[in-house]
Amino acid sequence: MATKEHGKLKVDMSAAGPRVGGEFTFGQLVKLVVALIAAAAIGIAAFVGLGVFGLFSIPNIFKTERIDRSAPPVLKSIEDLAEFRAAVGNFEVVLDIEDDVNNLPDFLAGERNLYVVTGTVDAYVDFSGLAKGDITLSEDGTKATIRLPEVELGEPNLDHENTYRYENDRGLLTRVGDAFSAEDDSTLFVEAEDKLATAAEASELKEQALSNTKDTLGSICKALGVEATFVD
Repeated sequence: MATKEHGKLKVDMSAAGPRVGGEFTFGQLVKLVVALIAAAAIGIAAFVGLGVFGLFSIPNIFKTERIDRSAPPVLKSIEDLAEFRAAVGNFEVVLDIEDDVNNLPDFLAGERNLYVVTGTVDAYVDFSGLAKGDITLSEDGTKATIRLPEVELGEPNLDHENTYRYENDRGLLTRVGDAFSAEDDSTLFVEAEDKLATAAEASELKEQALSNTKDTLGSICKALGVEATFVD
């Protein structure tokens, strides 16, 4: 508001802006709010910086928490087994599988995978296969003649912790296609199990299992005062 005093123009500064609460002008209040925001930003930056340098930990308020609502396991059945696990074979095989696309070079289409696969195969004797007459005892009970069932091999058990992909070569078009589809290695693992089973059949695993079974049964019979003789 302008007034005249002694021929001069005098400006009333109280009209420059409305006062808030009778203490601050509106402009002063804006400056105060800006200063508070700046101070808060500096404080947050300092807080984060100290956490980054490890002076204290910053809690993650958005961390993911897994909640297990699964039902407890239920025992469905119990099966009696008469198998003697006589030996275990540890095997390793390098699986080299290539999917070739006809009439296209490898750098465009196709895939080749190299896997190092490890696993075990159990060798066991199923005593439920004993037939009448396979075990005979002498009249004085000091000698026994035993004919054992043939040694069998169990299903291969892949060691997934020590099985890994050693190399993966894919053509350009195959890579583009794989980007839009989920990777499925189940067929490769099936082939790996087949190779482990073949290797177990070709190994001396069955012979070792048969020898271990005879040693174990012979020791049991000896402890009972019976001399065991094994026949084919």
